Amino acid sequence: METINKETINIDKILQDKMGGKAKFVPRPLVSWLKKILHQDEVNRYLWESRHLSGTEWLEECVRYLDMSIELVGEENLPDKNDGKLYTFVSNHPLGGEDGVALGAIIGRRYDGRFRYLVNDILMNLPGLAPVCIPINKTGNQSRNFPAMVEAGFKSDNHMLMFPAGICSRRRDNEIRDIEWKKTFITKSVEYQRDIVPIHFGGQNSDFFYRLANFSDKYVKKVNIAMLFLVDEMYKNAHKHFRVAFGKPIPWQTFDKSRTPAQWAQYVQDIVYKL
Repeated sequence: METINKETINIDKILQDKMGGKAKFVPRPLVSWLKKILHQDEVNRYLWESRHLSGTEWLEECVRYLDMSIELVGEENLPDKNDGKLYTFVSNHPLGGEDGVALGAIIGRRYDGRFRYLVNDILMNLPGLAPVCIPINKTGNQSRNFPAMVEAGFKSDNHMLMFPAGICSRRRDNEIRDIEWKKTFITKSVEYQRDIVPIHFGGQNSDFFYRLANFSDKYVKKVNIAMLFLVDEMYKNAHKHFRVAFGKPIPWQTFDKSRTPAQWAQYVQDIVYKL
């Protein structure tokens, strides 16, 4: 297990790991600003104080720390944990922080910690989260190990919790909604005969975030600048109320050849937004 010290999140080290020798060319004022926008000191304080926890217990503590009020709708649609089946839980991704934490806490508690996230590999820097994660590298070229990691997750004896958009929601034409969902959750759920449980998480980030995200998507493209602000958005969303709605499980046999996997992914996304 990774050693936890009082500086688990170290921006200097992360830059070094990601950029190698080029990290020394990053201006110091920019590094200081990154530490502030990523709330390095507050996050490290929380990680230190919760260092004895991991997995579901750590996620539940995180929900308490952020003072999240969660209203569950359609909880009766969640499958029985003793039915002997494995499921793929899929959700929209409006926030990029609290939604992942809250859903992990809910699913983890209900299914005795038997779930795994597909997450950005930067989140592997959080020792309490790492045990329930299968990391994906989203910062550089798509990891060549991505198919193998997905395969390992679906082959395992764990339920899968996925945000098929891959990034958090954007605001387009005054509507906050995920971008097109990737089809992986469909193809793998069919291959491994897992029914899909749709989830809708209510919430939104700041106007600033959506303006920045749209600018980044349009003009920068190669780097998801908005992602840098997700921790700041998480703190802005502390002390708020969130509605989480669960739909009925969709049998994997539904996803036949009458539509393409991408069309089926859109079908499930549409169901999520009706919850």
